[in-house]
Amino acid sequence: MTKHKNHISRRKFIGDTCAALGYTTLFSSLINLKAMAASAMDNSALAFGGDYKALVCVLLGGGNDSFNMLIPKGDSEYGEYATSRSNLAIPQNDILQINPNTTDGRVFGLHPSIPDMQQLFESGNLAFLANVGTLIEPSSKTDVLNGVVKTPLGLFSHADQIQQWQTGRPHERTNTGWGGKIADLVQSMNSNQNISMNISLQGSNIFQRGDQITPYTISNNGSIGINGYGESGYFNELKTAALNSMLERDYQDIFKNAYKETIKTSNDANLEFQAAIDNILEFSTPRPELNNLASQLRMVAKTIASRDTLGFSRQIFFVQIGGWDHHDELLINQSNKLEQVNQALKYFNDVMTELNVSDCVTTFSISDFARTLTSNGNGTDHAWGGNAFMMGGAVNGKEIYGNYPSLALNSDDTIQDGVMIPTTAADSYMAELALWFGVPASELQTVLPNISNFYDTTSNVPPIGFMNML
Repeated sequence: MTKHKNHISRRKFIGDTCAALGYTTLFSSLINLKAMAASAMDNSALAFGGDYKALVCVLLGGGNDSFNMLIPKGDSEYGEYATSRSNLAIPQNDILQINPNTTDGRVFGLHPSIPDMQQLFESGNLAFLANVGTLIEPSSKTDVLNGVVKTPLGLFSHADQIQQWQTGRPHERTNTGWGGKIADLVQSMNSNQNISMNISLQGSNIFQRGDQITPYTISNNGSIGINGYGESGYFNELKTAALNSMLERDYQDIFKNAYKETIKTSNDANLEFQAAIDNILEFSTPRPELNNLASQLRMVAKTIASRDTLGFSRQIFFVQIGGWDHHDELLINQSNKLEQVNQALKYFNDVMTELNVSDCVTTFSISDFARTLTSNGNGTDHAWGGNAFMMGGAVNGKEIYGNYPSLALNSDDTIQDGVMIPTTAADSYMAELALWFGVPASELQTVLPNISNFYDTTSNVPPIGFMNML
């Protein structure tokens, strides 16, 4: 399908809502002079200017069967799909057709549980990236079968693959993520010295952990502070007074003092964060009931709405919906999961429009891996390349990027049981998002050490073309 394009956005960039501010984090007051110098000297880098930008990473934990999310619908290609998928094929007439701006003649559609995503696609607010996956170097079917290329560690392992999608380092096991590495480079753009620019709705995670940056964890209701601190009631008031007494002391033991300062700084950050979001009125956009992903995205939206108060020009968010490891009852279970994602994305897109920041916020999906095309009886097993989605005003939407492969079991991109070899590296996907966010091209290898295997960082064109870089 669509490979390499650089469209001009149909939506005017909303500059008056995207104010720039400077930053250091809760865990480091160091200014990254290397990144600042690179941004000033690298002509191919995006200018660090007066705009707010946020990345929202949506992890579909467990491995989404994404060839039942983005599906061939035309008669010829559907026949290949139906033969490979057998009892797991979505009926052709149930598939929701989409109409990409660029086409190779094939017809595609979406799972019947995601009609709002279909509308977001048709309106130009959403795009798909086909057959993307973790790679160390370009890999053909022959090279993989003959063992002449390096393949990712623990290729079909949940633990390894969910880690590699968060680290961008499929050749090694590490506890620092590409979202954290990005934050290390751009942290100086934010003025807030108390709260990390990387905010997680799902606890500690590898994706947001850098060398200097640690994610700031919140809940669907806001900051996770000390239970009862600052609240009314006799026992809570006693607890608050006791804690204040401990935090105001000057200890002779330097370790006690360091611990006290850490607790105090963290507690102050919690209070600052909660006070900011408490000032945000509830959105007029109705939130889907009993949808945890939508609840996570509501708190992301409240944080974005508080960006000026909190002093943020750049933020990275992490949300997750688990339960995609469908070895059994795939059709029922995936339909339920996709329905939740569909509702949550529609809600979040509407709230971003309500806040007038659609062009400033890009939401994207990752997952452990895709699933085998073949059925194991009533479900599918762990595989490799799959399909991802990107949403937001800066996304060059209504397109399928990358190369959507033939789903015939004997195709050039499939190995055992319909395992798809990725035709687009996850590195290229991540690099495009990093460039849009403000990482200089000269620093991409700091974030993604294998990127030069897939992209010329000295070029003036984006790796894939799904983001409007203007």
